[in-house]
Amino acid sequence: MKFNRAIPHIQAISFDLDDTLYDNGPIIHAAIKAQQDYLASIPEWAAQPGDFWRVCREEYAHLHPEIIEDVTQWRQKALLFGMQKLKVNDAVQHAKAAYLAFAKARSQINVSQDIIKLLSQLRKRYKVIAITNGNVDVSQFNLRDSFDLVLQAGPDGRAKPHNEMFDVAATRLSLPLNSILHVGDSLDTDVQGANNAGCSSVYLKLPNTKYGYQGLPDIEIDNVLELNALT
Repeated sequence: MKFNRAIPHIQAISFDLDDTLYDNGPIIHAAIKAQQDYLASIPEWAAQPGDFWRVCREEYAHLHPEIIEDVTQWRQKALLFGMQKLKVNDAVQHAKAAYLAFAKARSQINVSQDIIKLLSQLRKRYKVIAITNGNVDVSQFNLRDSFDLVLQAGPDGRAKPHNEMFDVAATRLSLPLNSILHVGDSLDTDVQGANNAGCSSVYLKLPNTKYGYQGLPDIEIDNVLELNALT
């Protein structure tokens, strides 16, 4: 654990989820495949080029740029947009079913017991919350009992690095922003978001990642279990 700056008295620790508390790569790959398998069962969709989903997603975002702040709504709306472009019968039902196939696979996560224990120990001293830009449903896997609060981009504010979810966290916890320590694997979203909001930041350094943000995290770690030092 490397300290780049002294941090103030911490009363709450917030965590990013994907790639911070578990490896999201295989999970998102399986979820995308589940969606693709469902879409392949629809003749009109199966007849399209392989990049049709990407085109629908990008086209919908071009028409509705604000949607990128809510990845769940973006996927749901883009699926319906594609169904309607193809004039698929029962477009609404098929769009919902395709998303549900994605969401079910997206929640097939088993977080290690070392992480569960870490969060449990931290909760003895701090409020422990999650602040995520992603669309994973924490209630569907074994992190369901690990947080005092879960905030998700879209329903709870614009995606990190915007300040909004940090502001919501401070309000909901009745704590000042500078008493929140945010942990995440992205300099661009997690560290930049926390720094801009007035929170302290912990950067989980992962191999083979490049970011544009040049700001400095308060703390750098190579493994999230290094946070056992705070328990």
